[in-house]
Amino acid sequence: MDLKEPLVPTPIPIEKLQTGIPEFDLVLRGGLPRGRIHLLEGAPGTGKTTIALQLLIQTRDDGKKGLYITLSESAKELESTAASHGWSLDGFAVFDIVPIEAQLDRQQSVLYPSEVELGETVRLIIERIERENPEVLVIDTVSELRLLAQDQLGYRRQVLALKQFLQGRHCTTLILDDLTHQDGASDLHSLAHSVIVLEQTERTFGSSRRRLRIAKMRGADYQSGWHDFAITKTNVLVFPGLIAEEHNSDFDRITMESGLSALDELMGGGLMLGTTTMLVGPSGVGKSSIALQYVTAAVERGEHAAYFSFDENFKTLELRSIALGIDIREAVQQDRVGWQRANPSRLSPGQFAWQVRREVEERKARIVVIDSLNSYLSTMPEEKALTLQMHELLTYLNNKGVVTILILAQQGIIGDVHNPVDLSFMSDTVVLMRFFEAEGEVRKAISVVKKRTGVHELSIREFRLFPAGIQVGPQLMDFRGVLTGVPEYDGSTETLLSGSAEAG
Repeated sequence: MDLKEPLVPTPIPIEKLQTGIPEFDLVLRGGLPRGRIHLLEGAPGTGKTTIALQLLIQTRDDGKKGLYITLSESAKELESTAASHGWSLDGFAVFDIVPIEAQLDRQQSVLYPSEVELGETVRLIIERIERENPEVLVIDTVSELRLLAQDQLGYRRQVLALKQFLQGRHCTTLILDDLTHQDGASDLHSLAHSVIVLEQTERTFGSSRRRLRIAKMRGADYQSGWHDFAITKTNVLVFPGLIAEEHNSDFDRITMESGLSALDELMGGGLMLGTTTMLVGPSGVGKSSIALQYVTAAVERGEHAAYFSFDENFKTLELRSIALGIDIREAVQQDRVGWQRANPSRLSPGQFAWQVRREVEERKARIVVIDSLNSYLSTMPEEKALTLQMHELLTYLNNKGVVTILILAQQGIIGDVHNPVDLSFMSDTVVLMRFFEAEGEVRKAISVVKKRTGVHELSIREFRLFPAGIQVGPQLMDFRGVLTGVPEYDGSTETLLSGSAEAG
């Protein structure tokens, strides 16, 4: 007897409603499922009302009917909130309900049981919904209804009745909950089709950090985990968590040259696309200058480059580039280099990753410089998974065929130099840079100590920064212990670069 394969039911497509926040729609995999009840919960000040207003503004712009029912603030207060973002409430209805208990003197409350108050308020809500017949509805906030309930059973009965009424109208509903009374929160979780959680945390220094996550969404796909978001003067910005494996792309495994033949020889021909290179050395040794050389070479080839600086402002970078004979200002003004000053006290890890993605996906950056890892890690001490987030970002950049240059400053100058953190596992190539003493001067040495994607020189070379550019000299054959900072002299000094030499 032939065994028949079990029939697999065909999934029913879910129609989605755009929220007016494009990046939030990415987290929701297209938007909120239509015709369902969605719970948006978070403590006061987390941004619930702002997100709800964006939803109704999008509804209005799409030519659909929206209704905002507010129990926590008046229509005038809501209008003021919208105006602070430059928005107008014109085009959708706003109905503010003053709870019945607020209209009665406390001494009369014995004559007006709380269950009657709750039922009357729900009746007013239902009447207004029937009158307006909206396609999108916002109720702000359900906490006010919970206050009117004398017991959980009465509260759940009224909320369930409201849910059944809404389901019959094919209306997409967003219910806000400020979590000021936790007793009935679990009831709403079970009654709602989806639950979206907002969170706001205060840092030791700098602006607060906002995050959101989808705790539940029945029958629909979404991106799980926490996602950073920010509320600006004009809109809400959501920064979806990065999943590197979703961004694989095909690209040729070619090398990116620096424009300096000696440096390219040291690197084994150049830096391969889709790899990460870490420049490691003490402060002032020239790590940023080497990175700037690769950026300039990429721009001269007609490629776009991105430079993210945590340590210095653009004026400082410009002065350094001028000293090396490089005009970085012109490249930035012509939009050939995307330069951004990353301020960790105002920046969340998710927002930083999103800025990098925009440079790669929208402006097609082929090289990305992050200067420096020390500042990225040390200026956001409250974050618990910065290393993991950086690893995911680097994997994403590798998958997109980008050459990534990380700068890591070591502690110390000459001799006892050590890493503040060990992040070499993140890199495909590690370039070690050191100060050393010779002929009464502090010199600079460079060497490649690791390269996963091919062969490289094992030599140690001197390099210097001249007004005409960077020069990398021949192998330091006559010295031992250069990387210790105090080398031993074994022969002539002809291999050292002359202070008057031209850049090569």
